[in-house]
Amino acid sequence: MARVAIVTGGTRGIGEAICLALKDAGLWVAANYAGNEERAAAFSEKTGIATYRWDVSDYDACQQGAAQVAADIGPVDVLVNNAGITRDGTIMKMTYQMWKEVIDTNLGGCFNMAKAVFPGMRERGWGRIVNIGSINGQGGQYGQVNYAAAKSGIHGFTKALAQEGAKFGVTVNALAPGYIDTDMVAAVPADVLAKIVARVPVGRLGHAEEIARGVAFLCAEEAGFITGSTLSINGGQHMY
Repeated sequence: MARVAIVTGGTRGIGEAICLALKDAGLWVAANYAGNEERAAAFSEKTGIATYRWDVSDYDACQQGAAQVAADIGPVDVLVNNAGITRDGTIMKMTYQMWKEVIDTNLGGCFNMAKAVFPGMRERGWGRIVNIGSINGQGGQYGQVNYAAAKSGIHGFTKALAQEGAKFGVTVNALAPGYIDTDMVAAVPADVLAKIVARVPVGRLGHAEEIARGVAFLCAEEAGFITGSTLSINGGQHMY
């Protein structure tokens, strides 16, 4: 029987590419989304992938959403924590609400979803969790203390949870994208984006499909000896 995957933030950008890559790899995929019903309907019509609406920052909603996916499709074997938001601003301008929304969604969502599916993976003796971090969690970014903190936290969360899952066949890894040609990056002012691209050794933005390929690799049956790792896909912009 095919493995079942949940991809949070799965109906657009990197999430959409991840859903398609996992589907192509033979998995049953459920794409979570937060609120854009029209976009989700168009995604399902185009891809044939089922969509489920819940807010990953809401602990109870994550429990209920994961349970619904399991009831509809089957026990969840793969989780990709991709959902993320930005609320940019220097600390002089950032409100507590801007800080809290990003931490609760980008980092809290990883805990909420892992809490929902990790016990079942552990019990069945197989699981793959991939958390989408960021180059800005590795190197920081001006005007993003909330986002950088959340994404850096994801890398620590990944290493700790990997230790808990290892002897039960559950691997936990992170993938840290650089600047990818998505709607989120398109919102960056053109002059700022030009400066960012100038710092990328390969001389371009990444593509969502390149991130998805890395996720599919980490989720594969053959990836059982890879855990607690962070795969950086950033065109050489940040190396460590």
